[in-house]
Amino acid sequence: MDISTLLGLGMGFIVIALGLVSSGDMSVYLGKDSIMSLIIVLGGAIASVFVGFPKAKSMKIIQIIMSTIQQPKLDYVDAIRTLVSFSEKARREGLLSLEGDISELKDTFMQKGIQLIVDGTDPDLLKSMMEIEIDLLDSDLSMNGKMLESAGAFAPAFGMLGTVMGLIAMLQALNNPDALGPAMAVALITTFYGSLLSNLIFLPMGEKLGMRKDIFVMHRQMILEGVLSIQAGDNPRLLEEKLKTFLPPDARKAYDAAIPSKE
Repeated sequence: MDISTLLGLGMGFIVIALGLVSSGDMSVYLGKDSIMSLIIVLGGAIASVFVGFPKAKSMKIIQIIMSTIQQPKLDYVDAIRTLVSFSEKARREGLLSLEGDISELKDTFMQKGIQLIVDGTDPDLLKSMMEIEIDLLDSDLSMNGKMLESAGAFAPAFGMLGTVMGLIAMLQALNNPDALGPAMAVALITTFYGSLLSNLIFLPMGEKLGMRKDIFVMHRQMILEGVLSIQAGDNPRLLEEKLKTFLPPDARKAYDAAIPSKE
């Protein structure tokens, strides 16, 4: 579980709650008009996502939002050690010796790469095929982030739309001055919700998914380099050093720390 997402949401809602409590009357935020304002903003933002993105992707918007709470499972250490061990085995016993290990691989991208090696695929063709896989992943994950960023852009617009609707209703009640103040407050609630959903939920989550996309793509690029090096018969130690350059600083420390315990 990604604690930073939950921590950020918690802190954001606490700050907003403190601001609402200090502002005085909370009833305006808890009434039926407030709930309707939230429905207008949230429903409108999600509706716009459905209009702007393919059905297969937009139908998963709740799943995509929930994915920001889940911690991505990428084991750089295990991937590098697996590729290095395959390189050592291939140099000792030949590339065909890796065939028995393919079914044990959990990473489907690495599995496909090793299978292509065993099948004797031309290096240029292998690289092209796996780069297409990387591009498809890049495109798919990029769309996830863009969906939430799009919802974040539309939420304030629907907030303003709800405010305009409230102002129209308020102008129709000009003959009752006592009702103007409460009516104005209700009209502005949709703007409040639009800004809240955009800046605390949709836009930050979209940005997080964008950064995660880069991590997933980099992981696959590392695997591709390893597969190509195994096929070329590169020295396993040089391969290990090359793959370590893909690691972020924290992951590199974890890799170096894990070596003694496995020797």
